[in-house]
Amino acid sequence: MTQLKPQQKQAIAALVLMRHSNIAALALGLFSAVGFAPLGLWPVTILCLALLIALVGNASRLGSALARGWWFGAGQFTVGLNWIAHAFTFQDAMPHWFGYGAVVLLSLYLAIYPAMAAGLAWKYGRQEKRQLVLLFAVAWIVTEWLRANMFTGFAWNPLGVVWIASLPLDSARWIGTYGLSGLTMLVAGTLYLSIAPDYRRYAAVSALTLAIAMSAAHFLRPAAPPPRTDVPIRIVQPNIGQQDKHVAGQEENNFRKLAQLSGLPSVKPRLLFWPEAAIPAILDMEPEWRDRLAGLLGPRHLLMTGGLKLYYQLENKGVYQANTLTAANNSLWVLTPDSRLVARYDKAHLVPFGEYLPMRSILKPLGLSRLVPGDVDFWPGPGPQTLPLPAAGDRPALKMGVQICYEIIFSGHVMEEKDRPDFVFNPSNDAWFGSWGPPQHLAQARLRALEEGVPILRSTPTGISAVVAADGTLLDSLPHQQAGYIDAFLPGKLPPTPFSQVGNIAGFLFALLIFCVAIAMRRWSR
Repeated sequence: MTQLKPQQKQAIAALVLMRHSNIAALALGLFSAVGFAPLGLWPVTILCLALLIALVGNASRLGSALARGWWFGAGQFTVGLNWIAHAFTFQDAMPHWFGYGAVVLLSLYLAIYPAMAAGLAWKYGRQEKRQLVLLFAVAWIVTEWLRANMFTGFAWNPLGVVWIASLPLDSARWIGTYGLSGLTMLVAGTLYLSIAPDYRRYAAVSALTLAIAMSAAHFLRPAAPPPRTDVPIRIVQPNIGQQDKHVAGQEENNFRKLAQLSGLPSVKPRLLFWPEAAIPAILDMEPEWRDRLAGLLGPRHLLMTGGLKLYYQLENKGVYQANTLTAANNSLWVLTPDSRLVARYDKAHLVPFGEYLPMRSILKPLGLSRLVPGDVDFWPGPGPQTLPLPAAGDRPALKMGVQICYEIIFSGHVMEEKDRPDFVFNPSNDAWFGSWGPPQHLAQARLRALEEGVPILRSTPTGISAVVAADGTLLDSLPHQQAGYIDAFLPGKLPPTPFSQVGNIAGFLFALLIFCVAIAMRRWSR
């Protein structure tokens, strides 16, 4: 039997170690996902991140560091995004089992960003553990922002959102979502240093510094809680599943649920909120539907409801042809008691494969389609807008921001910069999202409220509908898959937060601060 040379033995040992390290990274990624909603076990996520830093720090070459970050990301996204597979069960153009493949394929792509963070941290910080921790945090901020912006962006489940359910950090008011994710990496890095030989003193100093910084962010928040206005609101959740939304014959039943939960018209100047795509009507083209909805309103009510805006080709001297539909908007309409449409918002950040099919000319012949029924793609709107809501009786004029469904997950892109609204309405259709998607969606909406200092109202067909205060506190909510309504008073907004004034630049300034600390520490060590 041929005797292996020492170099061959070393190569085999390195290969075995690398494979085991990749498996370990995958397992850490899988377990780290339990820190996100609905489980909210954030200490497990912190521990997994600390062990990831250790794995990356022990890599012998750049390729190994990249692989470990990639496997970690693949595991985390596969578990955290499992709800996407549920969306494929509501269409018949593609096999339902393809949803599981879609989750894996998307996760393999998204894992590139944690891989880049791991590679950058290893390349420039591998020689010293403190440098590795600091540069990992910097790289995570940058790459997570890239994930939210590259190729239309997919910002779902940023790392910092793990805190929101049990321990909302006021640091988000200062450094935003991506800065909060970097802070999470620093917390994990502190745990990593605490178990590394000869670094416990530095871990203690780091822990004290982080505690002081987070406490300062807490004590610098406005002294008074978010005020409550005197404006009554009702948020309706009809519990209409996606399987019943487009079924012939269900239209009347669905409308009856919405009408019953909206209550009889009252003299109070109430704001009424319905979910995304709540009605099948085209309100600007069907006056009978406008009258029907107006009949549910009191004299000083306003109805905010999701619906479609359709575009037809003009033929025969300006006459619309019903069979020449060219495009659509996913819209939010504001209706008055006298059947007038006084405002409309069109969703700007559309869901690829959900509301439009990218590269349609190539993918449609392959049998792929979008998940929302219909062959016409949606058009994007112009972006965040502040809609004026007219005064009525003793109800003052208000300014409303709107983010339809998926749009609310994009930090720094939820409000019109020059015209800050009094609140943001987030009509959604989470009936697609299984049991894991809705609580994750709500957590990200709460993070937007904390960042911007404005309350957020959510109305969804199946939940989770909610009232979120301007400090991210969950004031009221309706459970998933339960019909009902929320009667409340509109929460007040807080003064502009530091983040709301500069946007995602805040996260990059925080990354720059960490980077400067890393440089100063390296020079001091030398």
